[in-house]
Amino acid sequence: MKKILFVSHCILNTASKVVMDDRVSLRQEEEVRLAFLKKALEQGVQFIQLPCPEFTLYGCKRWGHVSNQFDNPFFRKHCQELLYPYILQAKEYLNDKRKYQVLGFVGIDGSPSCGVKYTCSGQWGGSYQDGNTWAKKVSTVKLVKKEGIYMQALKQLLKEEDLSLPVIGLYAPEKERLFALLDE
Repeated sequence: MKKILFVSHCILNTASKVVMDDRVSLRQEEEVRLAFLKKALEQGVQFIQLPCPEFTLYGCKRWGHVSNQFDNPFFRKHCQELLYPYILQAKEYLNDKRKYQVLGFVGIDGSPSCGVKYTCSGQWGGSYQDGNTWAKKVSTVKLVKKEGIYMQALKQLLKEEDLSLPVIGLYAPEKERLFALLDE
């Protein structure tokens, strides 16, 4: 039986991520990502890479965003359009349970799009020209217990299609949740 796992784009392609300066968090996330991928590959898991909604809108030179910025009907529609073909793929694999086991979906906690349990939030937006306002806006950005907008769209589509699949976030401080997908 083939095991199938749908993963956020940057799990397989970290070049698509916004450049970050927090080297400690990046190193911890990278260690968990590589250990997870290694274990999954050793188990013969097949990966289906979801498109990155931020990259498909803004490319690789984009600034970091917060979920508040993406919480609008235009970005939500973009997410649904990107995700729907993958929902159909999941349905197709689920139609033959003798050949395939769909393990679920993996996001990236902390992401404004792909956060499953955690996302970044803040009063972000406006012009970069006023340095005084800029520092105040940056200080409002926080990690909050909430889903990113892409994962909200994913869960809504799964519900609409009556699919019950786990959606787990890669988050270094809580890596057990992620690895549990492979232990089932």
